[in-house]
Amino acid sequence: MAPSLSSFDMNMLGKSTISVHQLLTEMSNCLALKLLTSNADLESEITVCYVQRLGLALTGNSHYIDTGRIEILGQSENHYLTQLSPENRLSLIASLPLNEITAIIITKGLDPPEELLKLAEIAGLPILITSEISAIAISKLTDFLSKKLAPLIILHGVMMEMFSLGVLLQGESGVGKSECALDLIIHGHRLVSDDVVEIRRVGASQLVCSAPEMVRDHMEIRGLGILNIKDLFGFSALAISSPLDLIIHLERWEQHKFYDRIGLDEEFNQILELNVSLIRLPVTFGRNVSTLVEVAVRNHLLKLRGINAVRNFTARHSAALSPDPRYKENK
Repeated sequence: MAPSLSSFDMNMLGKSTISVHQLLTEMSNCLALKLLTSNADLESEITVCYVQRLGLALTGNSHYIDTGRIEILGQSENHYLTQLSPENRLSLIASLPLNEITAIIITKGLDPPEELLKLAEIAGLPILITSEISAIAISKLTDFLSKKLAPLIILHGVMMEMFSLGVLLQGESGVGKSECALDLIIHGHRLVSDDVVEIRRVGASQLVCSAPEMVRDHMEIRGLGILNIKDLFGFSALAISSPLDLIIHLERWEQHKFYDRIGLDEEFNQILELNVSLIRLPVTFGRNVSTLVEVAVRNHLLKLRGINAVRNFTARHSAALSPDPRYKENK
């Protein structure tokens, strides 16, 4: 059977960890990281976004070391170690739980103690080095890891960027999500991900959506197969990531089901403990779904700007039905 976009391993995509090898590769330009140990376990997983200075552990408080966390060896820690005799330095480093440390990054391009490198080789501990000072290295690492290790959920749907808003199209299989998205791309909007969407909570109040690496740039259309959107429409038709601002749920029209004809009630969907505005859009023959989606997004933009057509209409309607105060005065 030929693969489809939805046939990839969801469990693999759902991991919220990053290996030391990925850190070394993806931060090579930002921090110019280099590996100093040849026998390092580069598959060790980083699970904590906040890095930690090694100074506290060097003073005998090694219980503060957390597995899955990057340790920083800066100028002050390195200076402290160089003041010790070789015997005391070796004893101190040997007392550290090297097997529990995920990786150590040496900052400012300092020469690390030979004892550290030798014991790290034995333990398979990755020792990395950067020319950046500790403050800048910690800031860049924290920013990078907070995005990579943010709480993650994977949902089925099509993620689009429209009018600078992130819009997630959802609905049952075959309802026409991808076809609608393709029409929106032709109208100048951008695809983030088709069928499988990774959603991360970044910070206190923002959800950021992206495509898994395996399905990025591609879209599946029944009858046409898997399409490469970049090759068909160019880079401008794609967005690497987008905040999630609105969910539009496409559902098949049911004749006897009640549908909101005014739009006064607002509905939300909770994702990673954050509420996202939700619009339910019935789909039936003869309805131009992509146009309706465009209008729904434009209307949501107006609401964000304080322009609410429904409230303005009901206020006008209420004013028209209320007694005219001039009539009371004349009476």
